[in-house]
Amino acid sequence: MLFSLLRALALSASFLSSVYAITPGFPYGSQKVRGVNLGGWLVLEPWITPSLFDSTGNSAIIDEWTFGQLQDRNKALAALQNHWDTWITESDFAAIAAAGLNHVRLPIGYWAFEVGPGEPFIQGQLPYLSKAVTWARNHNLKLIVDLHGAPGSQNGFDNSGQKKSFPQWHSNQTNIDRTNAIIKRIASMFRDQTSTVPIIAPLNEPAGFDGQAVLDATRQYWFDSYGNIRFPFGTSQQSNTVVLIHDAFQPLSFWNGFMQPPNWEGVAMDTHIYQIFSVQENQMSQSQHIQAACNKASELSSFDLWTIVGEWTPAATDCAKYLNGRGVGSRFDGSFPGSTRVGSCTGQTGKASSFSSSYKTFLRQFWEAQTISYEKGAGWIQWTWKAEQADEWSYQAGLANGWIPQNPTSRQFPNICG
Repeated sequence: MLFSLLRALALSASFLSSVYAITPGFPYGSQKVRGVNLGGWLVLEPWITPSLFDSTGNSAIIDEWTFGQLQDRNKALAALQNHWDTWITESDFAAIAAAGLNHVRLPIGYWAFEVGPGEPFIQGQLPYLSKAVTWARNHNLKLIVDLHGAPGSQNGFDNSGQKKSFPQWHSNQTNIDRTNAIIKRIASMFRDQTSTVPIIAPLNEPAGFDGQAVLDATRQYWFDSYGNIRFPFGTSQQSNTVVLIHDAFQPLSFWNGFMQPPNWEGVAMDTHIYQIFSVQENQMSQSQHIQAACNKASELSSFDLWTIVGEWTPAATDCAKYLNGRGVGSRFDGSFPGSTRVGSCTGQTGKASSFSSSYKTFLRQFWEAQTISYEKGAGWIQWTWKAEQADEWSYQAGLANGWIPQNPTSRQFPNICG
């Protein structure tokens, strides 16, 4: 009797392990994610490509929604088409691979897949998503498909596609239903390509700081996304696709015990670490910025899911033009409403040729401190690969100007975190 009971238990355990086994297209947890975001390509951001917005001659065009709404549609389409063709090409993927990186995270908006009545978004992004996957495969890079904007906006940021004073994604079930349908479509597109597209991120940065209603909707949406991404075949068969959920701007401890094995398999946590979007952070000294980055290591190493720092930057100020929105100033120089001036933005942003050698040294130190610290978790993905005139944010510019090493494991300051 005891033997048959033990045998039944062993069989059920092996059944469970086979049901829940996932073989991701990258050995998360044992090998570090080192990557870069392809920001401002398939989702516009005014600070990444200010020329696209300035050339409209209309200061009311502040995001991708108004880009399609407030100018001649043919002009807008031509500008977008040219931008999609030129901002990121296969040569960028080659350069990213040559820099020793293994991942790219590609933001895309819901409107690439579906535009509702009255929505002024312009479509045409999907062929570039397909190209990106091909280019990633050609250069042995892993590509994360990141849904960066949802109907109604999940955070009110311009990078959600529509800048709003308060997000409306969470408060309208139709918005959530539309988003779920798009995630099902993305999961179906890439379910057999997990060697190149190992992760789907079902929603970037839902605004958990806006209250319990957002958090409740987000939590349910993560459950729905798990079903949509891990079961894309219409049967009980599971995919090998990892579900990358975001912390919704809550401390990792808020999510302790959430979506844990063995009941959940193949879930990773995305956390974004910036030190520039408050007056207090802009007032920090360079050494304080470095120390704050080093202090993240213990939280990242102890969290119970694979934890990827999916956005971060060597920039230590909010000086980049339009970073806080088109026509909005910076906290650092006191031009942002309600801020207190710390100093001049001259030499803090723009082209690397305007940076002092001491500032470049700091960028290198801050870059190393962050990568050392974030590799205590599952790894990191810097924001962003390139920017028109904010080199302090640009991985490409950092490589060219020496504050980012040609090999991401090289260290000039190996003991910077003590």
